Amino acid sequence: MAHYVLLLNWTEQGIRGVKDTVKRAASARQMVEKMGGRVNDCQWTLGAFDLVLTLEAPDDETITAMSIKLAGLGNVRTTTLRAFSEAEMERILQKV
Repeated sequence: MAHYVLLLNWTEQGIRGVKDTVKRAASARQMVEKMGGRVNDCQWTLGAFDLVLTLEAPDDETITAMSIKLAGLGNVRTTTLRAFSEAEMERILQKV
């Protein structure tokens, strides 16, 4: 599976319901699993982003669907980054 980093910011709706953020994270984890992915870690952060998720998904189309579905709930806005492991980067570099 491919690896991704999701950078999340709360919306106005999300910050109003901030006391439910842990419950929402658990629901997001279940949604990702139902769509064939796996959340490796969820961290609440200081700085430019409110949360950082690291997860795996079968492909770019699936992660895009996951991000749209998550953002569609109205609590967060997402920025999705494709991440590469050391082994994947070695294979990429062999093509350079």
